Amino acid sequence: MIFHKTLTSLKGEITVPGDKSISHRAVMLGSIANGSTEITNFLQGADCLSTIGIFRQLGIEIINAPSSTGSSSSVIIQGKGLYGLSKPDEALDVGNSGTTMRLISGILSGQSFPVTLSGDESIRKRPMGRIMTPLKMMGADIESELANDCAPLLINLKENLNNRIIQSATLSSDNSRKNSRLRATHYISPVASAQIKSCVLLAGLYADGNTSVTEPVLSRDHTERMLREFGVDVLSKDNTTTLIGNPTLEGSRIQVPGDISSAAYFIAGGLIVPSSELVIKNVGINPTRDGIIKVCQQMGANIDLDNVIDNGGEPVADIVVKHSQLHGTIIEGSIIPTLIDEIPIIAVLACFAKGDTIIKDAAELKVKESNRIDVMVGNLSKMGADITATEDGMIIRGGRPLHGAVIESKSDHRIAMSFAIASLMAEGDTEIKNADCVDISYPQFYEELQKLS
Repeated sequence: MIFHKTLTSLKGEITVPGDKSISHRAVMLGSIANGSTEITNFLQGADCLSTIGIFRQLGIEIINAPSSTGSSSSVIIQGKGLYGLSKPDEALDVGNSGTTMRLISGILSGQSFPVTLSGDESIRKRPMGRIMTPLKMMGADIESELANDCAPLLINLKENLNNRIIQSATLSSDNSRKNSRLRATHYISPVASAQIKSCVLLAGLYADGNTSVTEPVLSRDHTERMLREFGVDVLSKDNTTTLIGNPTLEGSRIQVPGDISSAAYFIAGGLIVPSSELVIKNVGINPTRDGIIKVCQQMGANIDLDNVIDNGGEPVADIVVKHSQLHGTIIEGSIIPTLIDEIPIIAVLACFAKGDTIIKDAAELKVKESNRIDVMVGNLSKMGADITATEDGMIIRGGRPLHGAVIESKSDHRIAMSFAIASLMAEGDTEIKNADCVDISYPQFYEELQKLS
Protein backbone atom coordinates (compact mmCIF):
# COMPACT_ATOMS: atom_id res chain seq x y z
CA MET A 1 0.00 0.00 0.00
CA ILE A 2 1.31 3.45 -0.99
CA PHE A 3 1.07 6.50 1.29
CA HIS A 4 1.78 10.17 0.59
CA LYS A 5 2.58 13.23 2.67
CA THR A 6 -0.64 14.90 3.78
CA LEU A 7 -1.34 18.32 2.31
CA THR A 8 -3.87 19.28 4.97
CA SER A 9 -4.15 19.30 8.74
CA LEU A 10 -5.96 16.54 10.63
CA LYS A 11 -9.20 17.92 12.02
CA GLY A 12 -12.41 16.45 13.37
CA GLU A 13 -13.80 13.85 15.75
CA ILE A 14 -13.09 10.16 15.61
CA THR A 15 -14.23 7.11 17.56
CA VAL A 16 -11.72 4.28 17.66
CA PRO A 17 -12.76 0.61 17.89
CA GLY A 18 -13.26 -1.20 21.18
CA ASP A 19 -10.26 -2.07 23.31
CA LYS A 20 -8.59 -5.29 22.16
CA SER A 21 -7.45 -6.40 25.61
CA ILE A 22 -10.87 -5.85 27.15
CA SER A 23 -12.71 -7.49 24.24
CA HIS A 24 -10.64 -10.68 24.63
CA ARG A 25 -11.25 -10.86 28.36
CA ALA A 26 -14.97 -10.19 28.08
CA VAL A 27 -15.43 -13.22 25.81
CA MET A 28 -13.31 -15.46 28.02
CA LEU A 29 -15.01 -14.55 31.29
CA GLY A 30 -18.46 -14.48 29.73
CA SER A 31 -17.91 -18.03 28.49
CA ILE A 32 -17.02 -19.42 31.93
CA ALA A 33 -19.66 -17.39 33.77
CA ASN A 34 -23.16 -18.61 34.52
CA GLY A 35 -25.84 -17.20 32.24
CA SER A 36 -25.90 -14.50 29.62
CA THR A 37 -23.22 -11.84 29.05
CA GLU A 38 -23.74 -8.95 26.65
CA ILE A 39 -20.71 -7.12 25.26
CA THR A 40 -21.13 -3.86 23.36
CA ASN A 41 -18.47 -2.14 21.23
CA PHE A 42 -16.64 -5.46 20.91
CA LEU A 43 -13.60 -5.18 18.63
CA GLN A 44 -14.10 -6.92 15.27
CA GLY A 45 -10.36 -7.46 14.77
CA ALA A 46 -8.86 -10.78 13.69
CA ASP A 47 -7.34 -11.50 17.12
CA CYS A 48 -10.60 -11.05 19.01
CA LEU A 49 -12.52 -13.05 16.42
CA SER A 50 -10.04 -15.87 17.05
CA THR A 51 -11.06 -15.82 20.71
CA ILE A 52 -14.74 -16.05 19.77
CA GLY A 53 -14.00 -18.92 17.40
CA ILE A 54 -12.13 -20.88 20.04
CA PHE A 55 -14.89 -20.63 22.63
CA ARG A 56 -17.42 -21.71 20.03
CA GLN A 57 -15.24 -24.79 19.49
CA LEU A 58 -15.39 -25.31 23.26
CA GLY A 59 -19.17 -25.49 23.12
CA ILE A 60 -20.17 -21.93 23.97
CA GLU A 61 -23.04 -20.27 22.11
CA ILE A 62 -21.92 -16.82 20.95
CA ILE A 63 -23.93 -14.42 18.81
CA ASN A 64 -21.79 -11.77 17.11
CA ALA A 65 -23.65 -8.90 15.41
CA PRO A 66 -21.21 -6.47 13.72
CA SER A 67 -22.14 -2.79 13.46
CA SER A 68 -22.81 -1.09 10.14
CA THR A 69 -19.21 0.18 10.08
CA GLY A 70 -17.84 -3.30 10.77
CA SER A 71 -15.28 -2.16 13.35
CA SER A 72 -17.33 -3.08 16.44
CA SER A 73 -20.31 -5.19 17.38
CA SER A 74 -22.64 -6.43 20.06
CA VAL A 75 -21.82 -9.92 21.30
CA ILE A 76 -24.10 -12.12 23.38
CA ILE A 77 -22.60 -15.12 25.16
CA GLN A 78 -24.48 -17.95 26.87
CA GLY A 79 -21.95 -18.93 29.51
CA LYS A 80 -21.79 -22.42 31.00
CA GLY A 81 -19.82 -21.79 34.18
CA LEU A 82 -16.27 -22.69 35.17
CA TYR A 83 -16.67 -26.37 34.37
CA GLY A 84 -19.05 -26.16 31.40
CA LEU A 85 -16.60 -26.12 28.49
CA SER A 86 -16.59 -29.12 26.12
CA LYS A 87 -13.78 -31.04 24.48
CA PRO A 88 -13.15 -29.61 20.98
CA ASP A 89 -13.19 -31.85 17.93
CA GLU A 90 -9.83 -30.56 16.70
CA ALA A 91 -6.84 -28.44 17.72
CA LEU A 92 -7.59 -24.87 18.74
CA ASP A 93 -6.03 -22.22 16.47
CA VAL A 94 -5.44 -18.76 17.99
CA GLY A 95 -4.22 -17.29 14.70
CA ASN A 96 -1.83 -14.44 15.52
CA SER A 97 -3.20 -13.74 18.99
CA GLY A 98 -0.67 -14.06 21.80
CA THR A 99 -3.28 -12.80 24.27
CA THR A 100 -5.63 -15.64 23.35
CA MET A 101 -2.84 -18.23 23.53
CA ARG A 102 -1.53 -17.21 26.93
CA LEU A 103 -4.79 -16.41 28.72
CA ILE A 104 -6.78 -19.39 27.51
CA SER A 105 -3.94 -21.71 28.57
CA GLY A 106 -4.81 -20.82 32.16
CA ILE A 107 -8.48 -21.68 31.62
CA LEU A 108 -7.78 -24.89 29.70
CA SER A 109 -5.36 -26.12 32.36
CA GLY A 110 -8.32 -26.37 34.73
CA GLN A 111 -10.45 -28.50 32.38
CA SER A 112 -10.93 -32.28 32.33
CA PHE A 113 -10.29 -32.83 28.61
CA PRO A 114 -7.13 -32.85 26.47
CA VAL A 115 -6.54 -30.11 23.93
CA THR A 116 -3.87 -28.89 21.52
CA LEU A 117 -3.41 -25.13 21.24
CA SER A 118 -1.60 -23.67 18.24
CA GLY A 119 -1.50 -20.64 15.95
CA ASP A 120 0.15 -19.10 12.90
CA GLU A 121 3.86 -19.07 12.07
CA SER A 122 4.45 -15.91 14.11
CA ILE A 123 2.73 -17.22 17.23
CA ARG A 124 4.68 -20.48 17.04
CA LYS A 125 7.89 -18.46 17.49
CA ARG A 126 6.78 -16.51 20.54
CA PRO A 127 7.89 -17.63 24.04
CA MET A 128 5.34 -19.67 25.98
CA GLY A 129 7.69 -20.98 28.66
CA ARG A 130 6.84 -17.84 30.63
CA ILE A 131 3.30 -19.20 31.19
CA MET A 132 4.19 -22.89 31.27
CA THR A 133 6.43 -22.40 34.31
CA PRO A 134 3.78 -20.99 36.68
CA LEU A 135 1.09 -23.33 35.33
CA LYS A 136 3.28 -26.35 36.08
CA MET A 137 3.84 -24.96 39.58
CA MET A 138 0.06 -25.15 39.93
CA GLY A 139 0.00 -28.79 38.83
CA ALA A 140 -1.03 -28.20 35.24
CA ASP A 141 -0.30 -30.77 32.56
CA ILE A 142 1.10 -28.52 29.83
CA GLU A 143 3.95 -29.19 27.40
CA SER A 144 5.43 -27.71 24.26
CA GLU A 145 4.91 -30.22 21.44
CA LEU A 146 8.33 -29.44 19.98
CA ALA A 147 9.97 -29.08 23.42
CA ASN A 148 11.07 -25.53 22.52
CA ASP A 149 8.80 -23.61 24.93
CA CYS A 150 6.72 -22.49 21.95
CA ALA A 151 3.36 -23.49 20.51
CA PRO A 152 1.81 -25.91 19.74
CA LEU A 153 0.97 -26.48 23.40
CA LEU A 154 -0.36 -29.83 24.60
CA ILE A 155 -2.67 -29.45 27.59
CA ASN A 156 -4.18 -32.23 29.74
CA LEU A 157 -2.85 -35.11 27.63
CA LYS A 158 -1.71 -37.42 30.44
CA GLU A 159 -3.58 -40.71 30.59
CA ASN A 160 -4.33 -40.37 34.29
CA LEU A 161 -5.89 -36.93 33.85
CA ASN A 162 -9.32 -37.92 35.12
CA ASN A 163 -7.75 -39.08 38.38
CA ARG A 164 -5.79 -35.86 38.86
CA ILE A 165 -7.00 -34.09 41.98
CA ILE A 166 -4.73 -31.49 43.57
CA GLN A 167 -4.99 -30.78 47.27
CA SER A 168 -4.18 -27.15 48.00
CA ALA A 169 -1.77 -26.33 50.78
CA THR A 170 -3.17 -22.82 51.09
CA LEU A 171 -6.24 -21.46 52.79
CA SER A 172 -9.29 -22.62 50.85
CA SER A 173 -12.47 -20.64 50.36
CA ASP A 174 -15.94 -21.57 51.54
CA ASN A 175 -17.02 -22.23 47.96
CA SER A 176 -14.00 -24.33 46.96
CA ARG A 177 -14.63 -27.68 45.33
CA LYS A 178 -13.16 -31.04 46.15
CA ASN A 179 -12.32 -31.73 42.51
CA SER A 180 -10.11 -28.69 41.89
CA ARG A 181 -7.59 -29.67 39.26
CA LEU A 182 -4.95 -27.13 40.14
CA ARG A 183 -3.28 -25.99 43.32
CA ALA A 184 -3.15 -22.38 44.39
CA THR A 185 0.22 -20.67 44.32
CA HIS A 186 2.00 -17.37 44.85
CA TYR A 187 3.91 -16.73 41.66
CA ILE A 188 6.61 -14.07 41.57
CA SER A 189 6.87 -13.04 37.93
CA PRO A 190 10.30 -12.00 36.64
CA VAL A 191 8.68 -9.51 34.25
CA ALA A 192 5.70 -7.17 34.36
CA SER A 193 3.34 -8.90 31.95
CA ALA A 194 -0.44 -8.73 31.98
CA GLN A 195 -0.58 -11.92 29.92
CA ILE A 196 1.44 -13.91 32.45
CA LYS A 197 -0.50 -12.45 35.37
CA SER A 198 -3.84 -13.07 33.71
CA CYS A 199 -2.94 -16.64 32.77
CA VAL A 200 -2.09 -17.46 36.39
CA LEU A 201 -5.17 -15.71 37.77
CA LEU A 202 -7.47 -17.50 35.32
CA ALA A 203 -5.87 -20.82 36.25
CA GLY A 204 -6.37 -19.80 39.89
CA LEU A 205 -10.13 -19.86 39.31
CA TYR A 206 -9.74 -23.67 39.15
CA ALA A 207 -7.61 -24.00 42.29
CA ASP A 208 -8.63 -24.28 45.93
CA GLY A 209 -7.30 -21.41 47.99
CA ASN A 210 -5.51 -18.16 47.31
CA THR A 211 -3.66 -17.64 44.03
CA SER A 212 -1.40 -14.58 43.93
CA VAL A 213 0.87 -12.97 41.36
CA THR A 214 3.56 -10.45 42.27
CA GLU A 215 5.16 -8.39 39.51
CA PRO A 216 8.23 -6.14 39.56
CA VAL A 217 5.95 -3.34 38.29
CA LEU A 218 2.18 -3.46 38.01
CA SER A 219 1.09 -4.40 34.48
CA ARG A 220 -2.26 -3.56 32.88
CA ASP A 221 -5.09 -4.62 35.18
CA HIS A 222 -8.05 -5.24 32.86
CA THR A 223 -8.37 -8.86 34.02
CA GLU A 224 -8.67 -7.88 37.67
CA ARG A 225 -11.21 -5.16 36.95
CA MET A 226 -13.34 -7.42 34.79
CA LEU A 227 -13.23 -10.34 37.22
CA ARG A 228 -14.81 -8.01 39.75
CA GLU A 229 -17.55 -7.15 37.23
CA PHE A 230 -18.33 -10.88 37.03
CA GLY A 231 -18.53 -11.15 40.82
CA VAL A 232 -15.07 -12.42 41.72
CA ASP A 233 -13.31 -11.00 44.78
CA VAL A 234 -9.89 -9.79 43.67
CA LEU A 235 -7.44 -8.07 46.01
CA SER A 236 -4.79 -5.79 44.57
CA LYS A 237 -2.11 -4.43 46.89
CA ASP A 238 1.06 -2.80 45.64
CA ASN A 239 2.26 -5.09 42.83
CA THR A 240 0.50 -8.24 44.09
CA THR A 241 -2.89 -9.48 42.89
CA THR A 242 -4.80 -12.24 44.72
CA LEU A 243 -8.01 -14.19 44.19
CA ILE A 244 -9.68 -17.18 45.87
CA GLY A 245 -10.36 -20.17 43.65
CA ASN A 246 -13.64 -21.77 42.60
CA PRO A 247 -15.78 -18.64 42.71
CA THR A 248 -19.11 -18.38 40.94
CA LEU A 249 -18.96 -16.02 37.98
CA GLU A 250 -22.26 -14.47 36.96
CA GLY A 251 -23.01 -13.10 33.50
CA SER A 252 -22.59 -9.36 33.11
CA ARG A 253 -23.02 -6.42 30.73
CA ILE A 254 -19.71 -5.10 29.42
CA GLN A 255 -19.34 -1.81 27.54
CA VAL A 256 -15.92 -1.92 25.90
CA PRO A 257 -14.21 1.52 25.79
CA GLY A 258 -12.25 2.73 22.78
CA ASP A 259 -8.76 1.27 22.58
CA ILE A 260 -6.07 3.72 23.70
CA SER A 261 -3.52 1.76 21.65
CA SER A 262 -5.56 2.49 18.52
CA ALA A 263 -6.09 6.10 19.60
CA ALA A 264 -2.31 6.52 19.95
CA TYR A 265 -1.82 6.72 16.18
CA PHE A 266 -4.27 9.59 15.84
CA ILE A 267 -2.78 11.28 18.90
CA ALA A 268 0.59 11.15 17.16
CA GLY A 269 -0.81 12.35 13.85
CA GLY A 270 -2.52 15.29 15.53
CA LEU A 271 0.71 16.26 17.28
CA ILE A 272 3.04 16.20 14.26
CA VAL A 273 0.85 17.51 11.41
CA PRO A 274 0.70 21.35 11.51
CA SER A 275 -2.60 23.05 12.44
CA SER A 276 -4.20 19.75 13.44
CA GLU A 277 -6.87 19.46 16.13
CA LEU A 278 -8.57 16.15 16.90
CA VAL A 279 -11.08 14.84 19.42
CA ILE A 280 -10.90 11.08 19.98
CA LYS A 281 -14.13 10.01 21.67
CA ASN A 282 -14.76 7.52 24.49
CA VAL A 283 -11.24 6.18 24.93
CA GLY A 284 -10.22 3.99 27.85
CA ILE A 285 -7.69 5.79 30.04
CA ASN A 286 -6.95 3.01 32.52
CA PRO A 287 -3.95 4.18 34.61
CA THR A 288 -2.08 0.99 33.71
CA ARG A 289 -2.45 1.91 30.02
CA ASP A 290 -2.18 5.72 29.87
CA GLY A 291 1.59 5.97 29.53
CA ILE A 292 1.23 7.25 25.96
CA ILE A 293 -0.61 10.34 27.21
CA LYS A 294 1.88 10.98 30.01
CA VAL A 295 4.91 10.63 27.75
CA CYS A 296 3.42 12.87 25.06
CA GLN A 297 2.70 15.53 27.68
CA GLN A 298 6.24 15.06 29.00
CA MET A 299 7.43 15.84 25.46
CA GLY A 300 5.41 19.07 25.40
CA ALA A 301 2.20 17.82 23.77
CA ASN A 302 -1.02 19.81 24.00
CA ILE A 303 -3.38 17.02 25.14
CA ASP A 304 -6.47 17.37 27.33
CA LEU A 305 -8.95 14.84 28.73
CA ASP A 306 -12.63 15.82 28.62
CA ASN A 307 -15.80 14.10 29.84
CA VAL A 308 -14.00 11.68 32.15
CA ILE A 309 -16.37 8.98 33.45
CA ASP A 310 -16.28 5.51 35.00
CA ASN A 311 -17.52 2.82 32.63
CA GLY A 312 -18.01 -0.52 34.39
CA GLY A 313 -14.80 -0.18 36.36
CA GLU A 314 -12.79 1.31 33.48
CA PRO A 315 -12.14 5.09 33.26
CA VAL A 316 -13.08 6.62 29.91
CA ALA A 317 -12.54 10.10 28.41
CA ASP A 318 -12.50 12.15 25.21
CA ILE A 319 -8.90 12.93 24.23
CA VAL A 320 -8.35 16.39 22.70
CA VAL A 321 -5.11 16.73 20.72
CA LYS A 322 -3.59 19.82 19.08
CA HIS A 323 -0.46 20.17 16.98
CA SER A 324 2.53 20.76 19.28
CA GLN A 325 6.24 21.44 19.22
CA LEU A 326 7.76 18.40 20.91
CA HIS A 327 11.08 17.86 22.65
CA GLY A 328 12.99 14.71 23.46
CA THR A 329 12.69 12.83 26.71
CA ILE A 330 13.80 9.70 28.57
CA ILE A 331 11.29 6.84 28.82
CA GLU A 332 12.20 4.10 31.28
CA GLY A 333 11.24 2.14 34.37
CA SER A 334 7.73 1.72 35.68
CA ILE A 335 6.05 3.61 32.84
CA ILE A 336 7.19 1.08 30.22
CA PRO A 337 4.46 -1.55 30.91
CA THR A 338 1.82 1.18 30.56
CA LEU A 339 2.86 1.95 26.97
CA ILE A 340 4.69 -1.13 25.72
CA ASP A 341 2.42 -1.44 22.67
CA GLU A 342 2.74 2.27 21.90
CA ILE A 343 6.54 2.41 21.74
CA PRO A 344 6.60 2.06 17.92
CA ILE A 345 4.45 5.16 17.47
CA ILE A 346 6.40 6.98 20.20
CA ALA A 347 9.56 6.29 18.17
CA VAL A 348 7.88 8.00 15.21
CA LEU A 349 6.91 10.97 17.39
CA ALA A 350 10.49 11.24 18.63
CA CYS A 351 11.70 11.78 15.05
CA PHE A 352 9.74 15.07 15.03
CA ALA A 353 10.89 16.18 18.49
CA LYS A 354 13.77 18.52 19.20
CA GLY A 355 16.65 16.70 20.87
CA ASP A 356 17.18 13.09 21.89
CA THR A 357 14.59 10.59 23.04
CA ILE A 358 15.97 7.57 24.91
CA ILE A 359 13.82 4.48 25.45
CA LYS A 360 15.08 1.97 28.05
CA ASP A 361 13.81 -1.15 29.86
CA ALA A 362 11.77 -2.24 26.83
CA ALA A 363 13.41 -5.57 25.94
CA GLU A 364 9.90 -7.05 25.88
CA LEU A 365 9.57 -5.45 22.43
CA LYS A 366 11.79 -8.21 21.05
CA VAL A 367 9.14 -10.89 21.63
CA LYS A 368 6.07 -9.12 20.30
CA GLU A 369 4.55 -9.90 16.87
CA SER A 370 7.95 -8.88 15.53
CA ASN A 371 11.19 -7.73 17.11
CA ARG A 372 9.87 -4.20 17.33
CA ILE A 373 13.21 -2.68 18.30
CA ASP A 374 14.97 -3.97 15.19
CA VAL A 375 12.00 -3.37 12.89
CA MET A 376 11.44 0.22 14.00
CA VAL A 377 15.14 1.10 13.88
CA GLY A 378 15.59 -0.49 10.46
CA ASN A 379 12.55 1.12 8.86
CA LEU A 380 12.99 4.58 10.39
CA SER A 381 16.64 4.54 9.29
CA LYS A 382 15.44 3.89 5.73
CA MET A 383 13.28 7.02 6.03
CA GLY A 384 16.28 9.11 7.08
CA ALA A 385 15.86 9.12 10.86
CA ASP A 386 18.86 9.22 13.18
CA ILE A 387 18.04 6.21 15.34
CA THR A 388 20.10 3.54 17.10
CA ALA A 389 19.04 0.25 18.68
CA THR A 390 20.14 -0.61 22.21
CA GLU A 391 19.87 -3.87 24.13
CA ASP A 392 16.58 -2.85 25.71
CA GLY A 393 15.30 0.01 23.59
CA MET A 394 16.47 2.71 21.22
CA ILE A 395 17.85 6.24 20.95
CA ILE A 396 16.21 8.67 18.54
CA ARG A 397 17.90 11.96 17.70
CA GLY A 398 15.03 14.09 16.51
CA GLY A 399 14.91 16.83 13.91
CA ARG A 400 15.93 15.13 10.69
CA PRO A 401 13.30 15.32 7.93
CA LEU A 402 11.87 11.96 6.88
CA HIS A 403 11.48 10.77 3.30
CA GLY A 404 9.43 8.00 1.77
CA ALA A 405 10.74 4.44 1.72
CA VAL A 406 9.64 0.84 1.34
CA ILE A 407 8.61 -0.30 4.83
CA GLU A 408 8.71 -3.92 5.94
CA SER A 409 5.84 -4.30 8.41
CA LYS A 410 6.76 -7.91 9.23
CA SER A 411 2.96 -8.40 9.28
CA ASP A 412 2.92 -6.52 12.61
CA HIS A 413 -0.16 -4.30 12.88
CA ARG A 414 1.49 -1.79 15.20
CA ILE A 415 4.43 -1.37 12.83
CA ALA A 416 2.16 -0.80 9.83
CA MET A 417 0.01 1.81 11.59
CA SER A 418 3.06 3.62 12.98
CA PHE A 419 4.55 4.07 9.53
CA ALA A 420 1.24 5.16 8.04
CA ILE A 421 1.44 8.06 10.51
CA ALA A 422 5.12 8.69 9.73
CA SER A 423 4.23 8.92 6.03
CA LEU A 424 1.98 11.92 6.72
CA MET A 425 5.09 14.06 7.19
CA ALA A 426 7.55 12.24 4.91
CA GLU A 427 8.55 13.66 1.51
CA GLY A 428 7.72 11.30 -1.33
CA ASP A 429 5.90 7.99 -1.42
CA THR A 430 5.96 5.48 1.42
CA GLU A 431 5.11 1.88 0.60
CA ILE A 432 4.10 -0.39 3.48
CA LYS A 433 4.41 -4.11 2.80
CA ASN A 434 1.63 -6.37 4.13
CA ALA A 435 -0.29 -3.28 5.17
CA ASP A 436 -3.50 -5.28 5.65
CA CYS A 437 -2.09 -6.74 8.87
CA VAL A 438 -3.89 -3.86 10.62
CA ASP A 439 -6.97 -6.10 10.46
CA ILE A 440 -5.63 -7.73 13.63
CA SER A 441 -6.68 -4.76 15.75
CA TYR A 442 -8.11 -1.97 13.55
CA PRO A 443 -9.67 -3.10 10.24
CA GLN A 444 -10.91 0.41 9.34
CA PHE A 445 -7.68 2.22 10.25
CA TYR A 446 -6.72 3.41 6.76
CA GLU A 447 -10.27 4.54 5.97
CA GLU A 448 -10.43 6.59 9.18
CA LEU A 449 -7.02 8.13 8.53
CA GLN A 450 -8.03 9.09 4.99
CA LYS A 451 -11.22 10.77 6.25
CA LEU A 452 -9.22 12.98 8.60
CA SER A 453 -6.47 13.88 6.14
